[in-house]
Amino acid sequence: MIFDLATVAVAFVVAAAAYPFLIRAFRRLRLGQIVQAELSQAHQRKAGTPTGGGILFVGLGLIGGLLSLRMHPGAAPALAALLLFGGLGLLDDLRKLRVGSLGIPARLKFPLQVLLAIPVAALAQAPQHLIPAQLGWLYWPLAVGALVGAANAVNLTDGLDGLAAGLAVIALVAVTQFLPGASAGEKAVAMTLVGGLLAFLLYNRHPARIFMGDTGALGLGAALAAMGIQQGWVILLLLLGLVFVIETLSVMIQVAFFKVSGGRRVFKMTPIHLTFQLEGWSENRIALTFWSAGAVAAALSSWIARGLS
Repeated sequence: MIFDLATVAVAFVVAAAAYPFLIRAFRRLRLGQIVQAELSQAHQRKAGTPTGGGILFVGLGLIGGLLSLRMHPGAAPALAALLLFGGLGLLDDLRKLRVGSLGIPARLKFPLQVLLAIPVAALAQAPQHLIPAQLGWLYWPLAVGALVGAANAVNLTDGLDGLAAGLAVIALVAVTQFLPGASAGEKAVAMTLVGGLLAFLLYNRHPARIFMGDTGALGLGAALAAMGIQQGWVILLLLLGLVFVIETLSVMIQVAFFKVSGGRRVFKMTPIHLTFQLEGWSENRIALTFWSAGAVAAALSSWIARGLS
């Protein structure tokens, strides 16, 4: 525990000192957020805010994992997830900024994510709780689905200041400190990410001075899933990341109902946090409410996992 707290502290200090320089550099390079036209005026004001800030905490997570890898090989799956999915996110961010588009097309991005998930799932492969031995073949579709799903779920949730970063801190702490089975290598990666994310929140809290971009969101989601899979809790990830799951389901429900009903909507706007915003909730109120729900889900996941182990 002392080593984990020290890791968080060191990563926090390094990232907190580095982010002001990164923000200034991104402003000079005009690496600003592109906001979709259909979003509210509150979001339009965020246009031009530096994005891609996840490159710093993802980089720190990679360094923290690599430093521990020689002694703790358990860091390999999370490192692979950070590198592969964070790298894809970086390419997506660069395409958005250089081309002025919405990034890599979904028809290409999704198959790439599935391909990247396969080696991560191979590295993380372990016996899974809640899956009977005779259904062991389910591992591959569940693991690949969890990696791709978690990466996109964090990305969808990253739409309000501080929201995704705070939820990621809660989930990373839960998966490595409260769920049984985390290796020292996983903890090294997770606690480095937590320190970097806490520093990021100093500049991403409302009003945000920088956003994490796909680099941070995709890398975080995949790394979180890789840790859960490696510990055998792929099914429990649905509860541990409940807020991320709800955000994703709101989008899926909205799109499906829109197509079936000929243009009608279930929610005012999705992901669901945008509906709360349109209802008049402040960004801080939404973030705090969703963080609280994430903490309850994480605590419940820990209770279930410890009861089963």
